[in-house]
Amino acid sequence: MAEAASDANPGLRRSIGTTQLALYALGSMVGSGIYGLIGKAAGEAGSAVWLSFIIAMLAALLTALSYASLGSRYPRAGGAAYVTDRAFKRPLLSFTIGLALVASGLTSIATQSKIFAAILADFAGIEALTPTALAVGFLLIMSGIVFRGIRESMWVNVVCTLLEVSGILLVIVSGISYWGTVDYFEIPPRTVDTGIALVVLQASVLTFFAFIGFEDAINVAEECKNPQRTIPWGLVIATVSAAFLYVAVAITAVSVLPWQELAEAPSPLTAVMQRSAPDIPAGLMSFIALFSVANTALVNYVTASRLIYGMSGQGLLPGIVGRVHEKRRTPHIAIAAILGLLLLLVIAGEIADLAAATVILLLVVFIAVNASLIVLKRRKGEALGQFEIPLILPVAGIIVCAVLLITRLASTDWRAPAVATILLCGILALYGMLRLTNASAR
Repeated sequence: MAEAASDANPGLRRSIGTTQLALYALGSMVGSGIYGLIGKAAGEAGSAVWLSFIIAMLAALLTALSYASLGSRYPRAGGAAYVTDRAFKRPLLSFTIGLALVASGLTSIATQSKIFAAILADFAGIEALTPTALAVGFLLIMSGIVFRGIRESMWVNVVCTLLEVSGILLVIVSGISYWGTVDYFEIPPRTVDTGIALVVLQASVLTFFAFIGFEDAINVAEECKNPQRTIPWGLVIATVSAAFLYVAVAITAVSVLPWQELAEAPSPLTAVMQRSAPDIPAGLMSFIALFSVANTALVNYVTASRLIYGMSGQGLLPGIVGRVHEKRRTPHIAIAAILGLLLLLVIAGEIADLAAATVILLLVVFIAVNASLIVLKRRKGEALGQFEIPLILPVAGIIVCAVLLITRLASTDWRAPAVATILLCGILALYGMLRLTNASAR
């Protein structure tokens, strides 16, 4: 177990308000993915892609509401690992859920570091340094910010989030005059026999992943002011705001560019800007993309370190990784351990399959979180939170996530499920090793 907060091992600093938490969750959702995702989604749903974002928003909101309710009941840094442990009392399940989220964060950060390096090299014309060297430098800076403190991390997040949202708003404003010029229910000819309802539903499986990130908010619960109120409102505000931005930018994109061109564009929103506002430098979107990528990496770094800290407090990980720096009040051991793993991932090379596999793991986590809320709501004696939702919502959340998971597993890409299976086996093996180590130490 992690040591209790004391002068020797202080607790985390509470400094996050509702606005900051909403921007934290929004920054995690509105990451670099939307800049490329919208083109792929348009290729599947045509001009009706905006409907896919609405369906995805409803699907994401179901689980986001479960997270909000659990966060108001149990504001703990362990997040999903803590609530599954409380609901099912199965350390193995909690350990697996927690490390699945940590793995998701690590692969996301490593991927973002490589994307950042590629964009920076192209934007600044830096040829003397290799992409790997730039990625390593990026990771060192990120770890320094996260170690510095949650207040500093949040302010960097606020700046980055405002910049990336401003980029999407710029696309919307520059192209709003094109609204109403196309048929917004046109779908690709090859899918006409399938029907617009099924086509839009299939595309929503892809657009759903643009909303992933709201789950990060609950892991900074122990650093929130009045978390019982801050977490629910922050999550709801962030999810609804992301939905508004996504639907508006989707309508704008297919209005400015035919969906066929949008689907083929390597950088869809940049292509939209070049058509709707040719006088604006093309490099502006690349500049905004740098902050978007950095923000996604920062949020995932903070989340992963707090997950490890929280799992240590539950006794699921060694107590040493739950230690908090006396001056900075951050989990410095966890931050250093994450940095070491990230450097290995970045230097190792291609991690695309690993990153894709974590999407599968996240859906498994969402199913577990919704199931945990059902169990806890039905258990007598459990204290209620300030944000309670009807039982039907987490039930619906399980159904939606299960459908998305089955759809993903049924695809022709077998590599991501295979890697997800290997990851799960590795997590189980680590759990067994820790159990043996603890048993021999007694």
